[in-house]
Amino acid sequence: MNQLSHKLALGAEIDELIPQLGQLRIAVFHDFPYLYEGSLEYEQDYLYGYTQNPLSIAFGIFDGAKLVGATMGIPLNSVAKTTQQPFIDRGLNTDEIFYFGESILLPAYRGQGLGHLFFDVREKHALENGFKVTAFCSVVRPEDHPLHPADYRPNTDFWKKRGYIEQNYCCKMSWLDRNETEETEKELLFWTKEWK
Repeated sequence: MNQLSHKLALGAEIDELIPQLGQLRIAVFHDFPYLYEGSLEYEQDYLYGYTQNPLSIAFGIFDGAKLVGATMGIPLNSVAKTTQQPFIDRGLNTDEIFYFGESILLPAYRGQGLGHLFFDVREKHALENGFKVTAFCSVVRPEDHPLHPADYRPNTDFWKKRGYIEQNYCCKMSWLDRNETEETEKELLFWTKEWK
């Protein structure tokens, strides 16, 4: 394994990372709990949205020239309305909330503290830009899901140690699971952290 390096990109700078980000998202999200059967075409459209806000962030981990991990974030008021709506319904100001997108890391690079680094980078960026809340969502899957691995460990304890609180509200997104022939709607639960 080469010495790992990293790259921080903001707004329009994210564009040059999109091809590798798309491939990495498809590779990592193929596994439980996302079970995502993605396409590079969809990824390109989705990731392009990040390039449109100057406060969007992408932080990539490279092994040589290969992107092996990444994390992203964007002001909540720039994401899909369906993701904003649960906050709006509760009278929260979406202008004050920074939304964490994915943290994705190939299995061989896990357990080295990069998950904490991903949170550190995004939280620092959010606070430096005046946001008062950081938030993300995670897909809800039943314990008896047929593709639930026996050795699967959720990230809930890690998130709690980072100071995030599991909320009782969620949003819904649709994608094609790898065991499906048509897209189905998934429920994603929000976690938030308030900064004083």
